[in-house]
Amino acid sequence: MFSLFRWSSARAAFLAISMITGTITPMTIGAIASAQTTPSDTQDQTPTQNQIQTPSDTQNQQTPTQNQIQTPSDTQNQQTPTQTPTQTQTTTSFRDVSSDYWATPFIQALAQRNVISGFTDGTFKPDQPVTRAQFAAMIQKAFNQNPTRQLSQGGFRDVPANYWAASAIQEAYETGFLSGYPNNLFLPNQQIPKVQAIVALTSGLGLNAGDTTTNVLSTYYSDASEIPSYAVNNVAAATQANLVVNYPELKVLNPQGALTRAEAAAILYQALVRQGQLQPIASNLPAANYIVAGSGSGTQTGTGTTTTGNTTSTATTTSSNIVAFAGSNTSFSTLTTALQAAGLTETLQGRGPYTVFAPTDEAFAALPQETLQRLLEPRNRETLRRILTYHVVNGQVTTAGQATTLANKPVNVQLDSTSNQITVNNARVIQPVQTSNGVIYAINEVLIPPDVNISQLNNEISPGTATRGGSSYVGVAGNIGLGGDSALSEPNFAVISKLGLTRNFSVRPSAVFGDDTSILLPVTLDLIPRTADAAGQTFAISPYVGAGLAIEASDDADFGLLLTGGIDVPLGSRFTATGAVNAAFLDQTDVGLLFGVGFNF
Repeated sequence: MFSLFRWSSARAAFLAISMITGTITPMTIGAIASAQTTPSDTQDQTPTQNQIQTPSDTQNQQTPTQNQIQTPSDTQNQQTPTQTPTQTQTTTSFRDVSSDYWATPFIQALAQRNVISGFTDGTFKPDQPVTRAQFAAMIQKAFNQNPTRQLSQGGFRDVPANYWAASAIQEAYETGFLSGYPNNLFLPNQQIPKVQAIVALTSGLGLNAGDTTTNVLSTYYSDASEIPSYAVNNVAAATQANLVVNYPELKVLNPQGALTRAEAAAILYQALVRQGQLQPIASNLPAANYIVAGSGSGTQTGTGTTTTGNTTSTATTTSSNIVAFAGSNTSFSTLTTALQAAGLTETLQGRGPYTVFAPTDEAFAALPQETLQRLLEPRNRETLRRILTYHVVNGQVTTAGQATTLANKPVNVQLDSTSNQITVNNARVIQPVQTSNGVIYAINEVLIPPDVNISQLNNEISPGTATRGGSSYVGVAGNIGLGGDSALSEPNFAVISKLGLTRNFSVRPSAVFGDDTSILLPVTLDLIPRTADAAGQTFAISPYVGAGLAIEASDDADFGLLLTGGIDVPLGSRFTATGAVNAAFLDQTDVGLLFGVGFNF
């Protein structure tokens, strides 16, 4: 009997769903929490890869807990500054920073971005030393990195909750830029040496020098012997990434000297150039003469110029071809993987010349994660090739206007001689690199051809795929009946499953075994995962709601509308716990609760 539209039964079902859904989440999570061990609340003391030891011949110093330099001997009388330099001076022109001052371009650019600011008297005080707290505040304003660790509850002992830089210090710590000292100290009022600032930037940005450390340091610094042993790799990595700025002597690093506000502006500017957030300093400005031009790992590099129309850009030159250079540069690791997946490495190793508009890792990271993962799948190889060849021009681009790519689609190259800025479609060119078989223009966005709709990649039906709610699975469950006359309404054993169809939708076939076995065939919308707390622990939960068909397999088989809703809770990478309420509109309205565990696939 098909009694789908009996209103009294429907009202009862919806009332049951409303009441039960409110209890499923705490019941499911509470059961999981009781079966797990509550993690210790002790402070995380796991060192990072850059953990160091205090040099044995240094007296009266503390050992940094992570990647910091030696601590001054006096730590008993720490002063807590009441405020940072007043942030009311928003102009980019300061009366003590003349137009011909060596760091003026760095200072003005960062002031425009509100990374740094001046004092109320209209000065910048470029030669004033920077404290660790002030540098943390600059880092907070300059970067938007994802956290890599968590500061212990209560934070640092010498950084009160109402301290002016407390949030900046916490963010700089959690994103891997700065770390503390033994006894849970941060020493916010301590002047930060230049080498410690370099270590902070390379750690936070994940830069590594590889195997060329010794050669890099001896080539570019006359005082390389003064670089602390723990910082050798970091300084070499910063040099290769063009982060280091030395004034007044290019080859004198002065690693242990206090970092000045002008030097802080310079190295932060270079770090933002590295990330593709700022354009490199024009080669005709005096400031460019103090940027230490390091080499990429495994390549021989120098500097030169590339000219497009009336715009001239400072370019790094390398003896490697396009593919070799991209593979050796940490900014193009995703591009290298994509070229290999698309089968384009052999093409770009050819004689050329080619012009490659190369998205950085940050540019690829701006795409939805699922989109990038799907593009790298073999079945989407042709789409990936169309996208990547849209970034390549056969020949050298020397004029503004349209340039036809290997995808047989044009890109629009625009030049701004005033700002020395080159754009391709809506992407900004960050840094040109002259290779042996063409030019790489690093860009801050992935170019999408007009005939490619990448949003369709996330809507393709692919049975068994993971949805945004988690993996597909098959498992077993127990049913608790709440009313009706089918197996769904009684305590019974069930087989459950989830088969992802797209990023957002799943089908969840299940069977509840009993005198009148119930077969459930719902299609669900998998909602965005969220967190919930239970028994002192935090869990990720993935809600879902849906509807479908319920079938009663008996002598007088019946079928009707099925409504369902529930949550999935990941249990590591292999298992998923699930809880759901099901309402089937058969001869009667059958309602049951399912609790089970699935094996992910």
